[in-house]
Amino acid sequence: MKNKTPLSEAQDYHLLVVDDDDRIRDLLKQYLTRNGFRVSIAADAQGARRLMNGITFDLLVLDVMMPGEDGFEFTKSLRKVDDVPIILLTARGEADDRINGLTLGADDYLSKPFEPAELTLRIKAILKRQATRPRAHKIKFGDWTFDLNRNLLANNNKRVHLTTGETALLTALSRRIGTPVSRDALAGQISAKSERAVDVQITRLRRKLEADPSNPNFLITVRNRGYRLQAEPC
Repeated sequence: MKNKTPLSEAQDYHLLVVDDDDRIRDLLKQYLTRNGFRVSIAADAQGARRLMNGITFDLLVLDVMMPGEDGFEFTKSLRKVDDVPIILLTARGEADDRINGLTLGADDYLSKPFEPAELTLRIKAILKRQATRPRAHKIKFGDWTFDLNRNLLANNNKRVHLTTGETALLTALSRRIGTPVSRDALAGQISAKSERAVDVQITRLRRKLEADPSNPNFLITVRNRGYRLQAEPC
């Protein structure tokens, strides 16, 4: 994948804005779109997960004070399976909150109220740093390739159908290739009701990917830690 140039090619970047305030959410979408970014929006963590199951985003703008799962909790959960850059937004500007957010894995922290122009500059700064170490948008394992942008699995260039659940699971594991991901974290990312449901999806996916599903080469069980996808970026 070619390195991106965020200052001149913002349209190549897809952002996800997550905020329960309709006004702020719509304002940021309009402003960032005018500045050349592609922008999707969600009102809460659950909605963000649904979008992330089908789309690979380049950066998240995430409100902290959301009902249900707040921004801190979502960041902590997300960091178990994804390294997408995150900017946290909050009405609370205390040092402890900033430290907490950064400790959980956020890349930046901006207190409300803020100027959209400042947020845009911070987004571009993060993307410029990320351009020197781009995320893999396509991976390879054995004769298989998986395109995260298009949700397309192929074996020797022949497309193979995946269910929605299988796509979500493979996407979550592909974002952390080579790293064990807990069943609990995977359940959250694929909107599964239980860890057992994750095991069922793993079994189904192995039947498609593995020559011998009982002795897998790619979807590896890591004892007491979860599952790992043995693959490499391409």
